[in-house]
Amino acid sequence: MQTREPTAHGAALSPPRALGAPPARALLRGAPEDFVVEEDLGFTPAGSGPHWLLRVRKRNANTQWVAGQLARIAGCRPREVGYAGLKDRRAIAVQWFSVPQPRAPVAWSAVREADFEVLEAHPHTRKLPRGALAGNRFTVRLGTRQGGGARLAADLEARLADVARRGVPNYFGPQRFGLDGANLARASEGLRRLGPRERGFVLSAARSALFNAVLAARVGEGSWEHLEPGDLAILDGRGSFFPVDRAADETLSDRCRRLEVHPTGPMWGKGTPATGARVLELESRLAAEYPQLTGLCVAAGMSQERRSLRLAVRELAFEPEADAVLVGFHLPRGGFATAVLRELIEAPPDSDLA
Repeated sequence: MQTREPTAHGAALSPPRALGAPPARALLRGAPEDFVVEEDLGFTPAGSGPHWLLRVRKRNANTQWVAGQLARIAGCRPREVGYAGLKDRRAIAVQWFSVPQPRAPVAWSAVREADFEVLEAHPHTRKLPRGALAGNRFTVRLGTRQGGGARLAADLEARLADVARRGVPNYFGPQRFGLDGANLARASEGLRRLGPRERGFVLSAARSALFNAVLAARVGEGSWEHLEPGDLAILDGRGSFFPVDRAADETLSDRCRRLEVHPTGPMWGKGTPATGARVLELESRLAAEYPQLTGLCVAAGMSQERRSLRLAVRELAFEPEADAVLVGFHLPRGGFATAVLRELIEAPPDSDLA
């Protein structure tokens, strides 16, 4: 009988917090309107071309379902619809899709259905690829007892300032691992027993769990926000990496404190991470503890890649309401709102933060 690697599930779904115990308890997502995410595309539509770029507002609907509905309206195959990334179902999400130019004209601005509506439509040159956005803006309502909004805001104020100054660990959120970690649990089945769509979800979960395990270890030792000899550093908001061959000098340390540069962790694949010294030893030791997960990534032909260990939280603001606090922030592409929220609040066991 195959056994699950014992700590992979815990490291993936319940990694340690970095800023201490949350200063308050609050409710999360009582209704879709309590969690609003809006894509920051990072570029303007071309204004001409064989595709339409559509800005869509969806409520309580998943991205792939909306893509299927847009394909139906455009008269194209679902795989011809492009979108930058998946967005939560239980939320209000404003995101971009692309569709090929339909054979018959479509009044896109008039498309209004029960679960989504088209807000803007622009001609564009190509299909929108995955990851083609600068980041996401979030507005999250943290609920409390009747009349407790001002008290909750007071409890959160110092922690919010700490998050803005230091950032948070860049953990993959629980949605990456499926309901109760179901995608991660299927890693033991091997690639051959998985369908093409399932394979993508399971590989993503395996890789993300390995990253979370490395980040959890560095949070535990306090090195997640500092550059060490052997680190491969990344420039904030960029894809540029550079090695840290020796102890960071004062200039580099200052840039790290200002959230301009971050240490990175491994997105596992073939070969050895490009880190060195103690960092490489840590990453190699943890990878050896999860042979099923690393073996899956290698068998799929994935390459060694890197991801920032730290998430800079920009445009952080909060506003007390009668029974809640409204928190807004901007995260770069690939950042999970849950990584921010779990440093702010303790939520009920059945919430997205559990």
